[in-house]
Amino acid sequence: MEEKNTYQKIYDVVRQIPRGSVATYGQVAFLAGNARWARVVGYALHVNPDPEGIPCYRVVTKEGKVSQAFAFGGSNRQVELLEADGIEFVDGHVDMEKFQWSVGLEHR
Repeated sequence: MEEKNTYQKIYDVVRQIPRGSVATYGQVAFLAGNARWARVVGYALHVNPDPEGIPCYRVVTKEGKVSQAFAFGGSNRQVELLEADGIEFVDGHVDMEKFQWSVGLEHR
């Protein structure tokens, strides 16, 4: 039961990431209630029950890299979805200065 609650908290955060922005695994973890959940965020997104409603493709590494194990079409599909949102890539990764969602960053 605890795991479902944890995943639900993660999905609630990911639903809030606006179009045109990305968040990091650690950022989502922090906003979901535990900054140490970054790996759990990855697990939760890999089994995302609602890819249309929970935009897991908007979650990237702190370096702005997409997931090589993106569950819904691979990393190339994640890049396509992000580019469709207006996200720009520099040298193969998201320009985090420009596109990282600002919510939760004040804790750093």
